[in-house]
Amino acid sequence: MVNSTGKVIGEERYFQPEIEQIGRSELEAMQLERLQRTVWDCCQNVAFYKQTFSQAGINPRSITSLADLASLPFTTKQDMREAYPFKLFAIDPKNERVQRLHASSGTTGNATVVGYTQKDIDIWGDTFARAIAMAGGGPDSILQVSYGYGLFTGGLGAHEGGIRMHSTILPMSSGNTKRQVQMMKDFDVDILACTPSYALLIADTAIEMGYDPANDFNVSGAILGAEPCSEGMRQDIERKLGVKMVDIYGLSEVMGPGVSCECRHQTGLHVAEDHFIIEIIDPNTLQPLPDGEWGEVVFTTLSKECSPLIRYRTRDISRIVPGECPCGRTMRRMDRIAGRTDDMLIIRGVNVFPSQFQEVLAGFEELTSYYQIVLTREGPMDNVTLKVETVPEFPFDQVRLIEQLEQRLKGELRSNLQVSVGIRVVEPKSIERSEGKAKRVLDLRDEQGA
Repeated sequence: MVNSTGKVIGEERYFQPEIEQIGRSELEAMQLERLQRTVWDCCQNVAFYKQTFSQAGINPRSITSLADLASLPFTTKQDMREAYPFKLFAIDPKNERVQRLHASSGTTGNATVVGYTQKDIDIWGDTFARAIAMAGGGPDSILQVSYGYGLFTGGLGAHEGGIRMHSTILPMSSGNTKRQVQMMKDFDVDILACTPSYALLIADTAIEMGYDPANDFNVSGAILGAEPCSEGMRQDIERKLGVKMVDIYGLSEVMGPGVSCECRHQTGLHVAEDHFIIEIIDPNTLQPLPDGEWGEVVFTTLSKECSPLIRYRTRDISRIVPGECPCGRTMRRMDRIAGRTDDMLIIRGVNVFPSQFQEVLAGFEELTSYYQIVLTREGPMDNVTLKVETVPEFPFDQVRLIEQLEQRLKGELRSNLQVSVGIRVVEPKSIERSEGKAKRVLDLRDEQGA
């Protein structure tokens, strides 16, 4: 397979073909066995689950089919915060089996803390190694890890994947973008792992340094995740870097990156169903939804030893993609995340996700993928302004053209999203760049009320 720049992007690769192409009946038998063990272990070793199951009248031995999962109580992020730091662990963190701890930032309350045994880390590495294969990489690859290392699971998750795949790892972490570019070029990197916004910054920095990365660099696959990425932004990244981008999904509460990942056909993210059961529920009724319908993603871990989770409500919005993928993998696919229930903006009574703004912006060749949604307050009313950059070649000194562009964008947003927002078109490089997750929503309402 060859992409538009002439780079060879490889034949279909697998890391664990016997698992990735497993038959459905065999997979479901495996899932049931692991689910039964997980439920039993949780009730025996985690006081929270012992209590919630007892309150719900659930006998852990009553799980006789995968359908019985729907009868079990949910676990929420608030439950994890209230369990801070180790009350949801099935193994004491001082036990020699526990090898690593990770935690969320905790900016809106207690951090959510997760632990890993060596087996947990090995499984995590396996699932990310599958993603490396889906991106066209393998033992012969040089993997540049430009996710942040530390308590954030991105960097070390990708690193473990590289170890399991036996790839050569370039552990860059995030930051020092010019050095990232130079090493990507000099070291002949072929697989990049980072956030979409940082991949775009790397591409733009390379171009500013005088390179044409789509032709001058060997990188052919990009494993990008940890934040939403619109189709327009994906195309921008692929065009500038000359890569095939695969979207990877994960969250620290469940494991980290590798819970699911796209293959190069980009028809949905293959869930590692041997280690996780995915459900899609109606966030209002909490009832399971059929394949193809959008709702909230819920995950149950099947092999996590240190910090297992049962029916964890992620708040992410997706759906199960019906049908089969041309790549031959048999595990079910989830669609790319459309938004989060807790990121949803209510603009004059209309529910809108930031990703929907991205989709509209993709239709404007004069605009880049760099934008911010700014929330302010004027008296009792909330105001929403979309701030977005023009491409460098746009004649920014022509006020009339700027005004026309703002009016066109405002009209497209009103037509597509049924909302009216303020528009502020700004010069290139005037929106702060991110080396990790981009800050898309800037809420100034509390500052104004202070």
